[in-house]
Amino acid sequence: MSRVVTFGEIMMRAATPGYARFQQAMPGTVDVTFAGAEASIAVALAHLGVDAAFVTALPEHAVADACVTELRGLGVDTRHILRTREGRLGIYFLEHGVNQRGGNVIYDREGAAVAVTPASAYDWEHIFDGCEWFVISGITPAISRNAAEVALFAAQEARRRGIAVVCDMNYRTKLWRWEPPLEARELATRTMRALLPQVTVFVGGISDATAMLGVTHDGDLHALARRIVAEFPNVMHAAFTLRDGSTSAAQSFSGALYVHATDTLHLAPRHVITQVVDRLGAGDAFTAGLVFSLLHNSSAVDAIAFATAAGCLAHSIEGDYNRSTRAEIEALMAGDGGGRVSR
Repeated sequence: MSRVVTFGEIMMRAATPGYARFQQAMPGTVDVTFAGAEASIAVALAHLGVDAAFVTALPEHAVADACVTELRGLGVDTRHILRTREGRLGIYFLEHGVNQRGGNVIYDREGAAVAVTPASAYDWEHIFDGCEWFVISGITPAISRNAAEVALFAAQEARRRGIAVVCDMNYRTKLWRWEPPLEARELATRTMRALLPQVTVFVGGISDATAMLGVTHDGDLHALARRIVAEFPNVMHAAFTLRDGSTSAAQSFSGALYVHATDTLHLAPRHVITQVVDRLGAGDAFTAGLVFSLLHNSSAVDAIAFATAAGCLAHSIEGDYNRSTRAEIEALMAGDGGGRVSR
């Protein structure tokens, strides 16, 4: 079985109940789960039967213990999670969007354990033992200079070992503050352009590509993919999430996959979502679905269809983790999206 390793931050997610505003919910009760892009990808892959490991650093306390226990219970290999005396567990606060009001996230991540733990603290020799795919995102490099350096080091080590490197760009405008007076976009562009030469599979939304790589988009997605590959020739696949929405609850979701070897762009069917339960983590589900398909040597058409169906179904599940099964994803690919009760 192919082994996939993901590296990044995992946090506590504190969401207001229902659609309450922060001012309504606090003081009071919030819904606490754990979340993080790379952790979400590992969970989704493990749920699909992949040997998936998650690497991070967490403080030595009971809440972090609960985080690791949950990951392990979801089938993720947690052996390489460092427990440290320095750093804290990051938090993000979530206010769900509804109707014409968008969602809102407040980050409290400065000084997180993964943000301050150096690359030398991780046992990369054992982490990458038997690994065929390595997944990172553009979120972890955004939280601190050290995290950016570790992400780059890990990607270089993976590539040196012949491991395919996947990068989900995930541009976050509220992050990228670790080198003032540089603006967030300028810092993101400089950092990610240094990392992209190591990457085999590029994943992102259109805005991620334009914001973090400093490239323009004139509506020609094929041309955009070609430009990314021209600038970063190690990229063999470039995948894009395509989203459009009239309200927070009504969205359409699709995807596109560019294959460098054949210079072809493949579009997935568009899924219309009329009742979004939780959109956070949908992009992570898309990335996990793409990695799963590429692991199984699926055709480009099937790979992007599977990834898009996985991302679509993630909108129906509370929390950042996609708990959709392979059978459910394949059923949606086959056109069974009517939401009938399984009896």
